[in-house]
This record gives sequence, C-alpha cells and structure tokens, in this order.
Amino acid sequence: MHTPQRSGRSWPVRLTVVLTAFVSLIGLAGITPANASVYNSCTISRCSDARSASSTWASKGYPTSSGWYSWPDGRYNYTGGRFYNREGQLPSGATYYEYDVYSRARGAARDAYRIVVNRSTGVVWFSPNHYTDFYRL
Repeated sequence: MHTPQRSGRSWPVRLTVVLTAFVSLIGLAGITPANASVYNSCTISRCSDARSASSTWASKGYPTSSGWYSWPDGRYNYTGGRFYNREGQLPSGATYYEYDVYSRARGAARDAYRIVVNRSTGVVWFSPNHYTDFYRL
C-alpha cells in the first residue's frame, strides 16, 4: 500500500503561501514599491514628450472613457480611463485619469509611459515607468 509523504505543512499554510504569492504577483497588495518617488518637477528625458502628449490630450478635452483616440501623426493613442491612485503616491482625494504618452498602431501593445491628470486642478504627472515614479509637468 502506498502512503503519501507529508511535507510538514498543513493545507491551510500551503494555501496561505500560494495566495500570498498570487496577490503579490497581480499587485492587489497595494504596497508602494520601496523605490517609488514623487517629484515636483520633470527634468528627466522624455518630459518634453510627456508635455506634448498632455497638450494633445488637453486639446481632446482629456477624455474620460477608456479607448483608442486618433492622434496627429496619423496613428492612435490610448487612454485607460480612471486612475485610482491605489498606491497612494499622488495627493489623495482627487479624481485622476491616465493617458499614454506615445502613439502607435491601433490595438498595439501599450508601453510603460503614462501621464496622469488631476481632473479637479488640472495638474499633470508623468510616469516613465508605469506608476513607480511620478514627475509633475
């Protein structure tokens, strides 16, 4: 008769380990990365691209519906709609929307470059690394 070997861990402990790993992989933990930063100005490379994208999105009224929008270069750009500031890096109590910086073919994969707009104040933030760091434009 075959007897299953025990690993020394009960199933609730294994379940906890698996769920903890899963939550950390999909980002539900809501923990701000240790190296995350918010800056009051933007002097890094690509800030001018972010300002240009912000100007184009502003000319479109900063749309609040997620989707593809035509862009001046004949390609498209995407807005994901509402940005919930789950990590709490930006000032709380505001309604934010997120927009891609770089245009591309409609339906193409998105990159990490985003601008986030505070709809109440009009303040625009640039994130060159998908919401790890924010630079005020």
